[in-house]
Amino acid sequence: MTMPSPAETLRALLAQDTLHVMPCCYDALSAKLIEQAGFDLTFMSGFAASASRIGQPDLGLMSYGEVLDQARNITDAVRIPLLADGDTGYGNAMNVRRTVTGMAKAGAAAVMIEDQVAPKRCGHTPGKAVVTREEAFDRIRAAQDAREAGADILILARTDARHDHGLGEAIARAAKFKELGADILFVEAPKTVAEMAEVCRELPGPKMANIVEGGETPDLSHRELQDIGYAIAAYPLTLMASAMKAMMTTLAQLKTDQDRTPDLMDFRELRDRIGFNDYYRISATYETSRRDAE
Repeated sequence: MTMPSPAETLRALLAQDTLHVMPCCYDALSAKLIEQAGFDLTFMSGFAASASRIGQPDLGLMSYGEVLDQARNITDAVRIPLLADGDTGYGNAMNVRRTVTGMAKAGAAAVMIEDQVAPKRCGHTPGKAVVTREEAFDRIRAAQDAREAGADILILARTDARHDHGLGEAIARAAKFKELGADILFVEAPKTVAEMAEVCRELPGPKMANIVEGGETPDLSHRELQDIGYAIAAYPLTLMASAMKAMMTTLAQLKTDQDRTPDLMDFRELRDRIGFNDYYRISATYETSRRDAE
């Protein structure tokens, strides 16, 4: 029996009349924990991946090769669909084609292409601006062309036009993205519930909400997001913010020689979640490798 491709699995999820809650990962381990927790999909957050991989802010500092490598590590570690952050495509329309093709070969189910100028900015931080309509549309045309040339991947089209040009321009761009072949639409940073509802009412197909705790978009309940009309609710920084706070707490405890045991995952559970027990079980099936499990 042939297993469905990541893109096929994602299409099947989007065909369901429900909201898919999507915690965002930043490396293979965080993606594994998301899968183990029972979530159906994940997104590689550019903000979190940049912080994790190079210890730098999401200001266009990570290269295409670094992002592609990070995505490949994640898809190697999990079976759930990964939506990858392709940023602006890393150049002109030809670069967009390469980005989309590369992400498909890396096993991503979808790739996000956005209309910011390069270097891009996190959608909830100052200094972002968008390219002209013509350049924005060419990026999506190029993404679609890459798919028609054989890339088995969905296109997640993002616009940040709300910031400088208003919600009307953002909706107009997103509508054109859909016409050009985008599968999922992402209007970044609507500022009110009314704006979120307008996005879902005016645009066809699956829409994604981006929920940054403390950001510009209202942090609604899952039920509210579904009722408004979103198909995906992305939480790009929730895991990283949680992990960083926990690490800072533990570092303070270690520095002052406090008991940190209650705040730590049990060593046996930690090994199991990373995959030690699976490794030992499989290794034991090979005569020459059984000592690894002893």
